[in-house]
Amino acid sequence: MKKSPLKHFFDVTLQGIFWILPIVAIIMIILWVYNKIDMLANSIFGLVGFAPEHNEFLWVLIVVVLLVFVLYVVGHLMETRLANIFEALFSKIPVYSTLKDIIGIFNSSKQGENKVLVVVVKGFASQGYNIGLMYSQKESIMKDHYTVTLSQTPIPNGGYLFEVHKDNIFILEDASFDDNLQYLLSMGVKSFADITKTSPKDINELDNISKWLEKNTKN
Repeated sequence: MKKSPLKHFFDVTLQGIFWILPIVAIIMIILWVYNKIDMLANSIFGLVGFAPEHNEFLWVLIVVVLLVFVLYVVGHLMETRLANIFEALFSKIPVYSTLKDIIGIFNSSKQGENKVLVVVVKGFASQGYNIGLMYSQKESIMKDHYTVTLSQTPIPNGGYLFEVHKDNIFILEDASFDDNLQYLLSMGVKSFADITKTSPKDINELDNISKWLEKNTKN
């Protein structure tokens, strides 16, 4: 059923909102912390007669240095038991766990079951293959099936979920999440081989998901 222009406009706008929301939230938090440090530093340095309006560049530099130091301290605390306390508190908030997992996708250091895999999927056309993503390597509700996401272009945060049999999923180990994003944004103008700077491969050169999991479990 074809969408009306208004419905299409609403859906695309909503996708844009969800894409930009985390960025805006981070900027707002940083600005809020910056203002708090600015007020605190203003009060402290005001006691010793330091006038910010006469030393604007130095003042901004001091506040930025303090901001970076505070962010470092917070980041360091997140690696301690304090992080588990906050985790337990925030986990009570609805959809927090889901949002946490989505944000974790962009952490390129993640490995194992949380690593984002770029995959080649067989079976969505009479001939050829589709390039998709696996955000998790856990088996689906259907035995021997895994969840694969096929993203839209040029709006990469939209797409479709499919449960695909393991024999039809092949891993592009040379490709990353960022490579796939570039591919989608280029709308196919740039080939995946160009983006990953590798030569085209035969499908028999790629490991399927079963072989990849077996190899990485041993490692």
